[in-house]
Amino acid sequence: MNGADTAWIIVATALVLFMTLPGLALFYGGLVRARNVLSVFMHCYAIACLMSVLWLAFGYSIAFGEGNAYWGGLGKMFLLGVGTDDLAGTLPEVLFFAFQMTFAIITPALIVGAYVERVGFGFVLLFSGLWMLLCYAPVVHWVWGGGFLSDGGIFGETGVRDFAGGIVVHETAGIAALIIAVFLGPRKNHTTPPHNPGFVMIGAAMLWVGWFGFNGGSQLAADGGAAMALTVTHISAATASLTWALWEKVKFGKASLVGMVTGTIAGLASITPASGFVGPIEALIIGAIAGVLCQEAVNVIRNMLKIDDTLDVFAVHGVGGIFGTIMIAVFGAGSFAAQLGSLAIVGVFTVVVTVVLVLVVKAITPLRVDAETENSGLDIIVHGERAYDHAS
Repeated sequence: MNGADTAWIIVATALVLFMTLPGLALFYGGLVRARNVLSVFMHCYAIACLMSVLWLAFGYSIAFGEGNAYWGGLGKMFLLGVGTDDLAGTLPEVLFFAFQMTFAIITPALIVGAYVERVGFGFVLLFSGLWMLLCYAPVVHWVWGGGFLSDGGIFGETGVRDFAGGIVVHETAGIAALIIAVFLGPRKNHTTPPHNPGFVMIGAAMLWVGWFGFNGGSQLAADGGAAMALTVTHISAATASLTWALWEKVKFGKASLVGMVTGTIAGLASITPASGFVGPIEALIIGAIAGVLCQEAVNVIRNMLKIDDTLDVFAVHGVGGIFGTIMIAVFGAGSFAAQLGSLAIVGVFTVVVTVVLVLVVKAITPLRVDAETENSGLDIIVHGERAYDHAS
């Protein structure tokens, strides 16, 4: 065990949890109508709790167990046989478990943005739990757990390069979000502006800070690689924020706060897979392109395809993660065959699993709330609470 590595990953674990609670909750919550903000908070919080238990029970074993190239097995469920003296590299394995658990929390939580304001709470919990176990955890095993997409797998000695989750987190969550949005159909009222842009900025700022643990922690060591990952993460986020705002100014005559901080998230998602393989100049390029690319992806999904992915999960996270994964090969840090092939394999797998799960889960519990609930707001009808009591 290395004490410095251990101390840094303890901090990184807290930072990644901070991304979901409260960062993502505030970012998403500020973007919806006031009558639905508590439901968004509830989705993020409940997912964090449920994924923690499921990751302990089965998820970690499926992802990092000693099964085969496709499935980790159930030999480590409930951390059976894992004690404080067992190591994963230079870290206590229980710490590696906890760090990876925070990734298993935020990935299904990202999907929340696609279905807010019209989804059933039972569907959210049942779908998220099954999706994490049957889609996310196997992909983790394939890419990070020594599976068939990693080094020595189907792409030869050099497998796919995905430092912190361009494929594992952002592609899977983005595609799943788009599919659920298609199944749900559009909101009855999707022209209402964000009820609290201040929440959106605060949440985005928390995500930015937490992302240092997400990317910097993925080095799994306290060394120069972690420092570089943290640095390029920041540069990409800053650059994408500026290019998103500039592109808004060019197109609409005004640069918005919500737009600028959405650019931040686009830059962060895009640098995530590449953050262990590129330097500051490459990060500038990735961020500069991401701010425009993801904004145009929003336009395509919303206005051309007419898909109500409420908070643009696929356009920002999905497109950003895929773009960053491809840029690894563009900059010569990975092979095009492995990068593009892995994107295709994981993409098809995610589509199939997500479609099947949506069909199965909606047969058990309603996918969408009724029209009266959607009109009155999920907060008061589903959860019996209001975010703002203006009479008090």
